[in-house]
Amino acid sequence: MPIRSLRPMLACVLLGFGFVAAPHPAQAKPAATAAHEQVLRATLKNGLRVVIVRDTLSPMVTTQITYLAGGYETPKDFPGTAHALEHMMFRDSKGLTGAQLNEMTGKMGGQNNAFTTMDATQYYFVAPSAYLNVLLHIEAARMNGALLTEKDWQLERGAIEQEVSRDISDPGYLAFQEAERTLYAGTGYAEDALGSRPTFDKTDSKVLRSFYRHWYVPNNAIFVIVGDVDPQTTLTKVKQLFGDIPERATPKRRPVVLKPFKPRTITKTTPDATGSVQFMYRMPGLKTKDAAAAQVLMDVLNNARSPLSKLAADGKVLDAGAGTQTFTRGGIGVVQVSVPKGGNADQARKDMDGVLNALRKHGAPADLVAAAKRSELADAEFNKNSAVSLASAWSQALAWQGLDSPKQAEDQIRKVTVADVDRVLRAYLKPDQRVTVVLTPNPDGKRPPQSAGFGGTESFASNDKLDVPLPSWAEKALNKLEMPHWTLNPTQMKLDNGITLIVQPEKISKTVTVYGRIDQNENMQAPKGQKGVGQVLASLFDYGTRSLDRDAFHKALDDIAARASAGPSFSLAVPSADFDRGMQLLADNELHPALPAKAFAIKQQSIARELAGRMQSPRYKMNQALKRALFPAGDASLREATPQNVMKLTLGDVKNYYARTYRPDMTTIVVVGDVTPQQAKAAVEKYFGAWKAHGNKPDVVPHKVPLNKAHYEVVDNPYASQDTVLMAQNLDMDLHNADRYALDLGNDVLGGNGFASRLMVDVRVRHGYAYGASSGLDIGRSRSMFYVYYGSDPEKVSKVDGLIHQNLAAMRDTPVSEDELTNARQYEIRSIPLQVSSVNRIARSLATWSIHGEPLNQPMIAAGHYLKLDAEQIRAAFRKYLHPDRLVQVVLGPAPKKH
Repeated sequence: MPIRSLRPMLACVLLGFGFVAAPHPAQAKPAATAAHEQVLRATLKNGLRVVIVRDTLSPMVTTQITYLAGGYETPKDFPGTAHALEHMMFRDSKGLTGAQLNEMTGKMGGQNNAFTTMDATQYYFVAPSAYLNVLLHIEAARMNGALLTEKDWQLERGAIEQEVSRDISDPGYLAFQEAERTLYAGTGYAEDALGSRPTFDKTDSKVLRSFYRHWYVPNNAIFVIVGDVDPQTTLTKVKQLFGDIPERATPKRRPVVLKPFKPRTITKTTPDATGSVQFMYRMPGLKTKDAAAAQVLMDVLNNARSPLSKLAADGKVLDAGAGTQTFTRGGIGVVQVSVPKGGNADQARKDMDGVLNALRKHGAPADLVAAAKRSELADAEFNKNSAVSLASAWSQALAWQGLDSPKQAEDQIRKVTVADVDRVLRAYLKPDQRVTVVLTPNPDGKRPPQSAGFGGTESFASNDKLDVPLPSWAEKALNKLEMPHWTLNPTQMKLDNGITLIVQPEKISKTVTVYGRIDQNENMQAPKGQKGVGQVLASLFDYGTRSLDRDAFHKALDDIAARASAGPSFSLAVPSADFDRGMQLLADNELHPALPAKAFAIKQQSIARELAGRMQSPRYKMNQALKRALFPAGDASLREATPQNVMKLTLGDVKNYYARTYRPDMTTIVVVGDVTPQQAKAAVEKYFGAWKAHGNKPDVVPHKVPLNKAHYEVVDNPYASQDTVLMAQNLDMDLHNADRYALDLGNDVLGGNGFASRLMVDVRVRHGYAYGASSGLDIGRSRSMFYVYYGSDPEKVSKVDGLIHQNLAAMRDTPVSEDELTNARQYEIRSIPLQVSSVNRIARSLATWSIHGEPLNQPMIAAGHYLKLDAEQIRAAFRKYLHPDRLVQVVLGPAPKKH
């Protein structure tokens, strides 16, 4: 199973250490790699390292600037400093206010964010490549001119504290914090970089400015730019904007001195549907000689044929997997299994020990090591299918791994031997050198004591004027709105058996990605009393085909470094040289699943036990409460998969459901990558062509429902330190109604365009009642929904509600301003390239548009509507479709019981 997202670490060192000048790399002038790689690299005179990669998949660009300072560099008494500075970098700089930054991001149709790890902090943008100059100006201003005033810190501190308040509601995160302190006691890796209220209360702008001055310097930064840009022209611009920023010596970094520790077990309850047993170990850092072998080891453990994975396949646990929270000079390896509510965690622990003890004794299987290496090397090619993933590979290699390029990381993988993996396995995964975490499902847990007071008194409100002119360099670039260049030209065809095939050739990498989807609706198609049959069926595809058992099937995929999954949505990612074989395996799994009786019994019981826990979890209860309020009694969407229903199923029920619902005439297959339409058609016809449909096409589109009535409900979550609030209502519209475009633009103004939206400005920036608030639309073929989402302290919920209703009333009663309409148009139209900016996005978008009966250039059709709409049409659409007096509100958390 995928390991829980481990919280990134954050902070800095400013006190008590000497200062040394960071040495300049030997490379003093630009050096291009082989022409076909289209990579330009340079180190400026001030030490800033720059990598520019041309990627022409989509007319967009991503910038990633990484400062080599994170949680490990945090002053002893100020964990969270780097995290705090990360927040502050989105506030005012010389010549650039935080409000301007937010407005520019929206106007560009872009996305921006940041994250802080134990070793570095990265700020990234994704935007149309036409606005690269704007992105460069922003990062230059932030590198050389962040103001970091005490006023801004006092405003931002409450936001950080509410973020912490949210995260410490997660018992798994709290357990990970405890494990960190044990594994890395006495080092900068011991304290998680998130920070805490006491440390933020001690922090002031002087601490932040000191950290910024010492670490946020060009000679301590790496700037990666990937996208549809001219490398040489881009480098010239970088030199112009960054070349005069002075270098400064950075503090000497503290060595990592590890101390012995005694193994321990941490036990906590969790509101999640399932529990887990986790073994946590110290692991080699990314800059050590064992880093590549450690990665291969984790891949071996995660392989579907590994003894760890077989614990789940054999029904001993619900799921199993491994992962690493990596640092440059260390890391935390996690081997984990999930167990159902009421499951035997002690037995799961013994089973895990059995697997790991056997691996330590006998070593890692050589074929799994070889498969792991093939997979890692294939991933390097797949990274080219997205400018973001390619940029991240460069940033990872240079900033975190200390390497020259991603290719050097590949070379390290190639050199890993079975003996290397066995050595790392035996040196690091020792039973007497680990922390064990046991999380037991229990919906009646206790709120973490550390959460008391978070966000209760701090305010991050701001009275600053938000409507300020943009800097001239941004105003000029963003003033003229033009239709974007549409890069897709897919070939669409209908095969003889009814399959819709869509092919989009792309030469960005030597790979092919396939995404297929069968138009199904289990709520409508499962026989009475059999809801859950689709889930059971989907779980059985992992067990191979009629001709290849589970191990043989997964080995066949490993042999060609392919990743495939079958079910109502199926997919394949494969090197183009093995496209034919990959399609053969995908079709065999999709059309001829083994569905073995033994596996059915295992998955039937596992799913039933997982459902028993899920139905008691607060999050599930929240979702069910919302659906009951939105849909009329007896509606198919209210059908629940229960443990009782699942345990009554027979294997015959599963096979019958497969025969009825898996139909070629309800299937769309999209093929994107290094392939021609003729090649794709030949492969699909060869392997899917004999698939036939029987009987009439089923109706899978639910009927329309009446508008819902107002409803308020509280779902208790004793673990939470703040409320999660969801407000929603049905809309009398569908995706073929042109009024959807007016609602889209209006929603951007209201709450769908990040910090530039009315809700974010009103709820967070002006009043400081919540960390954030957003609104959204879910427009379907027959049913649609409008919703508002936010998280807040319980005592502030009513205040946020009041602001939301005020803003909804304003949208219904008063036309949006011309500036707001312009911003919304710019956001929607300029973000079009981002919608198809990766091979995966292209494949899924084309499939969705086809199944929904929309044209395959749907975003451009929408753009035409956005250009014509006026403010009065938006107001009229909100008045027609949104009815605040009908809003359903469900509150999850330690909320008051009275509304």
